[in-house]
Amino acid sequence: MPLIFDTIFKGGTVVNQDGIGMTDIGVKHGKIVAIGALDPKAAGEVIDCRGLHILPGVIDTQVHFREPGLTHKEDLETGSRSAVMGGVTSVFEMPNTDPQTTDAEALADKVRRGTHRMHCDFAFWVGGTHHNIKHIPELERLPGAAGIKVFMGSSTGSLLVEDDTGVAAILSKTRRRAAFHSEDEMMLRDRKNLRVEGDPSSHPIWRSAEVALACTKRLVRIARNTGARIHVLHISTSDEMYFLRDHKDVASCEVTPHHLTLAGPEAYERFGTLVQMNPPVRDESHRAGIWQGVAQGVADILGSDHAPHTLEEKAKPYPASPSGMTGVQTLVPIMLDHVNAGRMSLERFVDMTSAGPLRLFGIAGKGRIASGYDADLTIVDMKRRETITNSWIQSRCGWTPYDGKSVEGWPVGTIVRGQRVMWDGELVTPSQGEAIRFM
Repeated sequence: MPLIFDTIFKGGTVVNQDGIGMTDIGVKHGKIVAIGALDPKAAGEVIDCRGLHILPGVIDTQVHFREPGLTHKEDLETGSRSAVMGGVTSVFEMPNTDPQTTDAEALADKVRRGTHRMHCDFAFWVGGTHHNIKHIPELERLPGAAGIKVFMGSSTGSLLVEDDTGVAAILSKTRRRAAFHSEDEMMLRDRKNLRVEGDPSSHPIWRSAEVALACTKRLVRIARNTGARIHVLHISTSDEMYFLRDHKDVASCEVTPHHLTLAGPEAYERFGTLVQMNPPVRDESHRAGIWQGVAQGVADILGSDHAPHTLEEKAKPYPASPSGMTGVQTLVPIMLDHVNAGRMSLERFVDMTSAGPLRLFGIAGKGRIASGYDADLTIVDMKRRETITNSWIQSRCGWTPYDGKSVEGWPVGTIVRGQRVMWDGELVTPSQGEAIRFM
């Protein structure tokens, strides 16, 4: 019998836009070419997936891989290795590197650095600033560009755009959906006296829910006035979820595993600065409100906001300690544990990690298990129990706030364009990452 497929993924339970069912997937030249009952004799390789669930490849649209300029914390190779070891097949990386990703040359440099060196596929956000406004229509359409990212709070130098006039000028030039870190910088400056030396639990008091909500309200108003589409990153408050429910025509939003999993004050008592993030981990009422946003469909996608720092840096006394934690490798197991606990369905997880990014950002050829799409697959064992440990983490900084946490549901295979990159905890294929294409 002539070979029709390079690989058949045989007997797995496929979770896709049309539901859940046991079937086979045939792959040729990195693309899905058939779904159904397939003859194993028609493939050069057959991968037995019985007892496993096959999901569309997980896309993490918010990671900080620190290259260039901050590679003592992370680089594109180590960050992407961490991604595929956790079942993530594609990432969107952030612009706050050194130099910042704010022009065509910096973007092209990142694409060159990532091509066939990163283990997963990739795109890079381009930072919107006061200085590159006139170039935004070209920048957001360059190869490898995920779109425009704006920091309205919590950044330094030209990446910080805190004024309404600057945000409006940027949004007047965008045609793709622009992403925002939404915290009111002016309020943050006024509230700095609320930080308590040596007490990271004062972080959410300084960076309060009101600081986030005020900025998100400003942002939605500007988006309406300019006719732009916006994406609000890492929602941390129940207030924003309630507000954004009535503005879905202009604003999509992301939630993170840490805001869904951790809550103060217990998290700060247990982990200290390791859980210091911007925007902060808040109390249980906000965590419950974010889960309500997931249940009601207000939240569109999941992103890890993977933002590594060394343990030495995190050990500095608050507020000298930097904000950020690892997250790309733990996104899948942490959220599968929530699925098994009944907090969300597996179909909702798939929608928020593959179909959702496809819809919001116009990704070409990814986000579904469908004929003609890239054969990007996240293969998981929903019954497997494992304990997350620092030693498992592949990020250069080598730690996770979930060290010692037992979870049910585990990534066993990461398939990127038909190639097994990770299988059962081992990196099995050399790096082959390429830039994501957009429609």
